[in-house]
Amino acid sequence: MGPFPIRFSRGRFSALFVAFLALLLSACASNNFPPAPDKVAAADYHYIIGPGDTLHITVWQNPDLSSTVQVRPDGRISAPLVSGMLAAGLTADQLAAEIKSHVAKYVRDPVVTVVVSDFHGALSQQVSIVGAAAKPQSLPYRDKMTLLDAMIAAGGLSPYASGNDAVLIRAGKSYSIHLDGLLRRGNMADNVPLLPGDTIVIPQGWF
Repeated sequence: MGPFPIRFSRGRFSALFVAFLALLLSACASNNFPPAPDKVAAADYHYIIGPGDTLHITVWQNPDLSSTVQVRPDGRISAPLVSGMLAAGLTADQLAAEIKSHVAKYVRDPVVTVVVSDFHGALSQQVSIVGAAAKPQSLPYRDKMTLLDAMIAAGGLSPYASGNDAVLIRAGKSYSIHLDGLLRRGNMADNVPLLPGDTIVIPQGWF
């Protein structure tokens, strides 16, 4: 007979998964990564629409064609004279231009505006906070967003976080960040600028 198969109950599997995740996050501790850049290349930032965003579409002097819609999980919207149009991945101005080209078949020289609310943002434009934060989550990037902005949104560090061993992952590269210095000692030199797509990994210290 071959070796007996190993069986885990659901609770046992969950416990093992949590332990594995904690071990993975602890591997970030005492990292030797270079410090995160304190400056990023200046560029005009334009918000990219993502699934879940709410869009207020206005066609001037045509209230019947104006509407408020939510971007579907597949990134598309349906509005008067517009059905199944792809909105995710576009800026508000780009989407307004797309809608205008469709509405122009029925309305002469339409003036279309798109305003975004209830921001979620495209996945590539989000900043993710994982590990030992009070509220790990993904946030839509905002122009000139900083590490402090992200950590305030995440509720700060959990009680057992090893904040000074945290890592910023950007475009496949890892950088050291000092969250204890920033959040617990108010050292603003540790408040580095963020970019869309950044991930902040906060390990849990040994206790």
